[in-house]
Amino acid sequence: MNKQVVLLPPLDDFKQLSQENISEFRENGHTLTTQVLSEDEIAAYRPVITSAAERYNTEKRELQDRDTYGKAFLQIMNLWQNDEDARKFVLAKRMAKIAADLMGVENVRLYHDQALFKEPGGGPTPWHQDQYYWPIDTNNTITMWMPLVDIDVDMGMLTFASGSFKEGAVFDFEISDESENAFDNYVKEHNFPISRAKTMKAGDATWHRGFTMHHANGNNSDKMREVMTIIYVADGARIAPYKNEWQKNDHHKWLMSKPIGGLIDSELNPLLL
Repeated sequence: MNKQVVLLPPLDDFKQLSQENISEFRENGHTLTTQVLSEDEIAAYRPVITSAAERYNTEKRELQDRDTYGKAFLQIMNLWQNDEDARKFVLAKRMAKIAADLMGVENVRLYHDQALFKEPGGGPTPWHQDQYYWPIDTNNTITMWMPLVDIDVDMGMLTFASGSFKEGAVFDFEISDESENAFDNYVKEHNFPISRAKTMKAGDATWHRGFTMHHANGNNSDKMREVMTIIYVADGARIAPYKNEWQKNDHHKWLMSKPIGGLIDSELNPLLL
């Protein structure tokens, strides 16, 4: 019996951003855009991403046996490399153009994607800055965070410290209990406004800069918080000397060990527009 072929809707048209979204992103380091994908589009792509995430998930421990990071979410990287249908989502021009317009650049490249599924009863995601992990020489980096199901604050909504990206790299901490305490104190001491949506519909998306401080509460619901993320970097960015072992690992894993100081343009970092 032949496998049924499902035609996925293309996501290569462009959507006009509001000036409010652009201004908010550039001032606060984050913004929320609604209906990036329509109900029909997210209904088509959700099973693609959840199926790929299930196939390539390597976490086999029970929730109670994991450390803080492991309890925060199931993390499955670079689905686009292994699944042709997920590839259509990750490399889509629609989301890439939003990322470029928010940062005010002409083109972006993929850094990597990751599914972040927070299980029922999953723990909080500690405060952190994504770009701590990235050997990249520019602040023009952005993460799209899109729920595949409707979510509310009880499921682990992403929470931002507005304006915190302007501080650049603050601590030499990986995401951990230590980072949670240090950043929590830092955010309070600097009086950064805290921003968190009450609800998000499937297909909505938040966007945040690599140095924007953020965290998420635990999932206190009985449903999986299914989120797909894509990290973009401005075209023309270069590989920076690494400042920690995580950046060294990223240099090998996502940038194919291309020369430090060279352009980020490996086969794993395709140009998207």
